[in-house]
Amino acid sequence: MSTLGPGMIPAPLAQLPWKIMVLVLAVGCFGLVVLYSAAGGSLYPWAFSQGTKFFVFFGMAIALSRVPEGWWAHATFPLYGVILLMLLGVEALGAVAGGSQRWLDLGIIRLQPSELMKPVIVLTMARFYEILPASEIRKFGALWPGAVLIGLPAALVMLQPDLGTALMITGGGIAVMFLAGIPLRLFIGGGLALAAAVPLVVNFVLHDYQRNRVLVFLDPESDPLGTGYHISQSKIAIGSGGIFGKGFLNGTQSHLDYLPEGHTDFALATMMEEWGLMGGLFIIVAFGCLIGWGISVSMRAKSRFGRLTAAGLSATIFFYTAINMGMVMGLAPVVGIPLPLISFGGTAQMTFMICFGILMSIDRESRRKQRW
Repeated sequence: MSTLGPGMIPAPLAQLPWKIMVLVLAVGCFGLVVLYSAAGGSLYPWAFSQGTKFFVFFGMAIALSRVPEGWWAHATFPLYGVILLMLLGVEALGAVAGGSQRWLDLGIIRLQPSELMKPVIVLTMARFYEILPASEIRKFGALWPGAVLIGLPAALVMLQPDLGTALMITGGGIAVMFLAGIPLRLFIGGGLALAAAVPLVVNFVLHDYQRNRVLVFLDPESDPLGTGYHISQSKIAIGSGGIFGKGFLNGTQSHLDYLPEGHTDFALATMMEEWGLMGGLFIIVAFGCLIGWGISVSMRAKSRFGRLTAAGLSATIFFYTAINMGMVMGLAPVVGIPLPLISFGGTAQMTFMICFGILMSIDRESRRKQRW
């Protein structure tokens, strides 16, 4: 029989971080309100489906929180290998949709392995630098294996093509490398090499539509009715919302179909048109609190693996929110990164909940060891 915590609550429930869970629930439910409005005041086709997935994945996050931290450490490399094989399978057998080959059709569901790689690359890098001797961390031998571990999945994702997800995988892995103590001079050298390679990447690696998005980001007025249309309409929607917004169900840019992808990548613009700056501040503060909690979990973790994993997953959530917000506001190129819990779609929601569940797992382990 399980022991009871304060207020006669079962201990497993009492140990959960309820304040941050309520915050996640609040943001998720607000996202359903945004999707309800984006559909013109209807639960279909987006809000009902999104709500079902949200509560299923929220339950999955609670289940993941019960997994011991040691299990994540031991399962990391096998998970990385399996997902890498799945990415190779996407290249050979993947389903094509919208001109991209990103999914494995498993009959019951269509799985996007690149999404699973976002949290798994963080786990993999954390595990690698946990087992690497401290005396080796400042040597070149600590850099190139990590670069290979990141580069393989990122390259396979770029072939799909999916620039946004490749950047997310790279960013999460590099964040762990930096936090692990890789010397700054190596990052500076790598950064200079990357900067020198940018012209080659833009001209020979990026697809035409990706190259056009970068050029439009540098000069938004160069193609206002073509590639730059999304950004222009997004800025109009956000600006017209003012401080308090036009009011629920009163958005014109999204309801009159001026704003493309107003329920997915540009859901934030749909929300800010109706809820204004105050709605945007709520989202920024909410995700800021969540990321801050993740950093505090990292600082409380008792193992190097736990510290690096929690910090890396917090960085992944930060990249999600920062890139999407920058993209919607015209501060970053359009790379197809959705805003977790707000944008319609199950993949980003699933990835976010996996990160959240692992963070709760590390937090529970830290609290348990602290009681000892």
